[in-house]
Amino acid sequence: MKKIIALALACSMTFGLVACGGGSSSKETTAKGGESTASADSLAVCLASEPDTIDPALNSAVDGGTMATHLFSGLAKWAQDESGKLVIAPDAAEELVEGVENEDGTVTYTYTLREGLKWSDGQPVTAGDFEFAWKRAASVELAADYGYMFEIVDGYADVWDTDADGNPVNPDAELNVKALDDRTLEVTLSNYVSYWNELLAFPTYFPVREDVVANEAWATDPSTYVCNGPYVITDWKHNSVITMEKNPEYIDADEVTMPRIDFYLSDDNNNMLTNFKNGEWQLIDDIPTNEIATLKTEYPDEFVVAGQIGTYYVCWNINENLLPAGSTLEGAEKAEAEAEIRKAFSLIYDRNYIVNDIAQGGQVPASSFVAMGMTNPDGTEFYQTAGDSDDYYGYYNVSEEAFESNYNEAIEILKKYYTYDEATGTFTDIPTLSYLYNTSDAHQAIGEYVQSAMSGVGATVNLENQEWNTFLNTRKSGGYSIARNGWLADYNDPISFLDMWVSNSGNNDVQFGKGANKDIAIYDLDLTEYGYDVKVEDGTWAQTYDVLISTIKSCTDEEVRYELMHLAEDMLMDTGCIVPLYFYTDLYMLDDSVQGFYSNPLGFKYFMYTTIAE
Repeated sequence: MKKIIALALACSMTFGLVACGGGSSSKETTAKGGESTASADSLAVCLASEPDTIDPALNSAVDGGTMATHLFSGLAKWAQDESGKLVIAPDAAEELVEGVENEDGTVTYTYTLREGLKWSDGQPVTAGDFEFAWKRAASVELAADYGYMFEIVDGYADVWDTDADGNPVNPDAELNVKALDDRTLEVTLSNYVSYWNELLAFPTYFPVREDVVANEAWATDPSTYVCNGPYVITDWKHNSVITMEKNPEYIDADEVTMPRIDFYLSDDNNNMLTNFKNGEWQLIDDIPTNEIATLKTEYPDEFVVAGQIGTYYVCWNINENLLPAGSTLEGAEKAEAEAEIRKAFSLIYDRNYIVNDIAQGGQVPASSFVAMGMTNPDGTEFYQTAGDSDDYYGYYNVSEEAFESNYNEAIEILKKYYTYDEATGTFTDIPTLSYLYNTSDAHQAIGEYVQSAMSGVGATVNLENQEWNTFLNTRKSGGYSIARNGWLADYNDPISFLDMWVSNSGNNDVQFGKGANKDIAIYDLDLTEYGYDVKVEDGTWAQTYDVLISTIKSCTDEEVRYELMHLAEDMLMDTGCIVPLYFYTDLYMLDDSVQGFYSNPLGFKYFMYTTIAE
């Protein structure tokens, strides 16, 4: 899931870790020295600036996802058990049932909705609402960023199957999900999937009502925003604050302890910190880089670190021209050269400098895209078995000692394509590039480092800053050369880092299989040694990577599936388009009067069960 926060402190990265409770202090005057404005009836928090969308099917950002979890009730939810451990629990469903395997290998799940579920306008929530919502989210017409999350549901492939002209082959195809009656929902998966229950707790699988979403602007105005979760939106001052109040129609309203939450909207982390210090806001989700050392000392109980599984990275637009004006390379030769160039540039970034001198939060230098915290079936870390080196983990040697040799290797590769000036130690004909980032002093600092590092070898890189909403859409459309990026796990499986790069994914910001890259045939895929009759030489991205991801999702042999996921990451990294910088943890400020708060390693934060100590 797209990540807006850039800073973190090192801590355990195991997926089950939550470790985010508030302090036990009952002080009304905070450690900040200012009078807290918190009351027992309201909580003020700031996650980010104006969300791009809070339509649960269209959202792909962490801040919007957190809001959606407060506004909707899916079949399942993330909850804490009695020991405080995060678990997937039933929500709108009476229970999370076991699937029944059919003769053809498909698996059918039949859920019964809890009796008495209502929408915020008082109408009953039905199984038909879930059926409609899932089919909408997976539809070609909506083209949702996360539509591919339904690929495991039987019928999805037929929905998206098109001919050479892009026309649907099966215009009447639909997901194999149906409401048997108002309270019974049946869904059939193509095969068994270990993370199915976690998908049910993800916002893309939340219900929406057909008559509500018929209004395309429904999710922008409190008067049209109908939901079925713990809260309703009662006020929305755009670019200022979204106010949520307890939903009296929510079936578990008696368990919701915080009557009102004000989600303030800002991308200025200095402003966030000021409002936290003066007691106006009880949680802020971004911290000024230059304040970290001081805050760790002055706010030891309110400066919070939590486990998180994610990667901060730089991405290249695969369709960006990287060759000098005089180059005669075209087609496949050009694409292969540019992949080698991108991989060379990835070696000139000093990841240890980035985490120690820029971010200053103890982040872990990243040598792979799939983040630390994801494990193989045998319990080993996925990233530690990535790549093919016996000397280091992943695809780069990110040790401090290796930086000089990495840099020298990059120079030798780049000499194959650019004119090198021995006197200055720089290249003279690298095309001018741009680096796109969203508003944040941390993102800006890293952008300035990338600019400086590339300038050191002769590349001119212009920095381009955009506000969050604009930035997301610019990056999605491929309107950049290089861009900052970040991804948090959507569920506890490495595929959540890998399936986003299929050709038709809305999260495919790199533009794999799109634009000029759509017809580039330079990719190989040989799955015969894994028992599949698949061997492609010089195929397109769609003919290779897309096929590989579909194969992974249909594979029920866990050991083979993980081997295939390593193969998928190999393909990604071989393009040079994904340049990991560091692995995330989660850093935020939480007022010590707040109790009952928790978060999960996906980046979502939960305020519905909080109280304010008086």
